[in-house]
Amino acid sequence: MSACQDVYDILLKKFQEKYGRKPEVVAYAPGRVEILGNHTDYNEGYVLSAAINFGTYFAVASREGLESRLCAGDVMEEVSFNADQPSATKDHMWSNYVKGVLAGINAIQKPTHGFDAMFLGNIPLGSGLSSSAALEVAAGLAFSKLYGVVLSNLELARIGQKAEHDFAGVKCGLLDQFSSINGKKGSLVWSDFRTYDVKPVTIGEDVCFLMCNTNARHALVDGAYNERRQRCEQAAAFFATRLDHKVAALRDVSWEEWLKYHGEMDPITAKRSAHPIGEDERVLSGIEMLRNNNLAGFGRLMFESHDSSRNYFENSCPELDTLVDGAQAIPGVLGARLSGGGFGGSVVVMVNKTDVEAASVALRNVYANKHGSRCDTRIITCSDGARVVIG
Repeated sequence: MSACQDVYDILLKKFQEKYGRKPEVVAYAPGRVEILGNHTDYNEGYVLSAAINFGTYFAVASREGLESRLCAGDVMEEVSFNADQPSATKDHMWSNYVKGVLAGINAIQKPTHGFDAMFLGNIPLGSGLSSSAALEVAAGLAFSKLYGVVLSNLELARIGQKAEHDFAGVKCGLLDQFSSINGKKGSLVWSDFRTYDVKPVTIGEDVCFLMCNTNARHALVDGAYNERRQRCEQAAAFFATRLDHKVAALRDVSWEEWLKYHGEMDPITAKRSAHPIGEDERVLSGIEMLRNNNLAGFGRLMFESHDSSRNYFENSCPELDTLVDGAQAIPGVLGARLSGGGFGGSVVVMVNKTDVEAASVALRNVYANKHGSRCDTRIITCSDGARVVIG
């Protein structure tokens, strides 16, 4: 039995026990891993990511009246509110992600009845694998099915993003939701966040990914993420006054242009802008390397990406750096970098399949030698995206 199937079975049992009936709709959404393209989504740039083999299930059944109940299946905590009046709360903050999604669906069509709902997943919280986006996407799919609202993939992703902005306070881009929705088994997802085009990119069968969770704090609502985004917007506005072509976002600025003009900028803003500009170029180079089966070259880009996070965007931390630095000396490891918003969470490591078990042990030992306890390691496989399971 797979880990996700186990979660599904437990959720159905808990839902039956708590609400005395079976759910009418169950939806599933995977977490995501970001391979290249860090903080490029809100700069209208490129990302290589993947939906992963860990995720969240959301089960819901209708009930009379508008009063609704929402339960977190792991801790069995419940909140109640009217389906037509979801509002953010400082208590049970986990509920804000679901309430924000419901608010987005309400903006399209007001509910005529309430619901009982429960969710359960196996994505480690705070790991940088986007458990919040998986919850938003699963809830969005389930609610849209329950209320008969038809949503495109882009609309669903934007509803999740708006929930993050308005209910959780994180001014995120669309990467997490988009990756969860558009995942494809055995492939990376190449997303263009200007056109919202999505293309699968085959990674090959000779390598796999390890996710190494440091268990270091990963919380983006304290302002660090929002500050980085603001700096990028300021940098784009600066380049728009210097370059002789249109600059709507940092995607429109080349590395050569950054080198030419960065000395005229505020030093911190210049450093922050260097990261997404370089990341866009690494994504495009990486796609070509994968097409040519140059896995070693692709891995080097992952290491370069982490160096950029560490030195320019400063969204790494000592725990993440320990793993990436250590990975460079481990046989079979091709590349490694932080995954997600940063400031804690996880490192994604690309490894030859034949070396994955030995590399996993070596990475845990490297981390323990420096920080006193072993990190968690999991084999990550590129998986299909979100879907309705029942309903």
